[in-house]
Amino acid sequence: MMTPYVITIDGPSGSGKGTLAVQVATQLGFHVLDSGAIYRLAALKALNEKVDLQNEELVLNAIKNMDIHFEAGSDLSIPFLDGQDVSQQIRDEATASAASIVAAYPSIRKELLDVQRAFLKPPGLVADGRDMGTTVFPDAKIKIFLNASAEIRAERRYKQLIDMGISANIADLLNEIEIRDERDRTRSVSPMVPALDAVVVDCSMMSRTSVLDLVLSHIADNEQ
Repeated sequence: MMTPYVITIDGPSGSGKGTLAVQVATQLGFHVLDSGAIYRLAALKALNEKVDLQNEELVLNAIKNMDIHFEAGSDLSIPFLDGQDVSQQIRDEATASAASIVAAYPSIRKELLDVQRAFLKPPGLVADGRDMGTTVFPDAKIKIFLNASAEIRAERRYKQLIDMGISANIADLLNEIEIRDERDRTRSVSPMVPALDAVVVDCSMMSRTSVLDLVLSHIADNEQ
């Protein structure tokens, strides 16, 4: 049987990699993996269990029995935790910050590695995250690292929250993004860095359509 085709899209929070992954997967008829959502689900599980996020062992025990799955949405995939749609909960800033803490623990990353790889099914998978191309799927055929300035990402997140009716402070968002970026880049296990064979795309001044066209063009070029 032919090995499923893997495309990885890595990058920092707010770069647009989740939306891009869904768009590419839709165009190609592939499955999609939002690995960031898996870490947010793990963090939400730990928060729901009211465990100390600074205690790696307690967090690990809390997530061992969590039940997660995704359903297709119009834009992003819809995450379920223990049978509940938790789309809103995993997108708030508290869960995002908790996920960044949880994701830095080696035992948590090891625990969730097989969970992520289980999403690989024919005909192929588009996986987005921070270490998809370096750790989870190092043999992926196509690797993209999507980046944007922290200021641009803060502005995008601010607009997103305001559109959702959630009050926000752009200075606070920028500070949280910079702290999260630093934590993700400097963690000891699977830091957020471009794979050596990844194509780095700075989308700070690009539209979603332009980014999608660029990536699809790169994929087509590699099919020649």
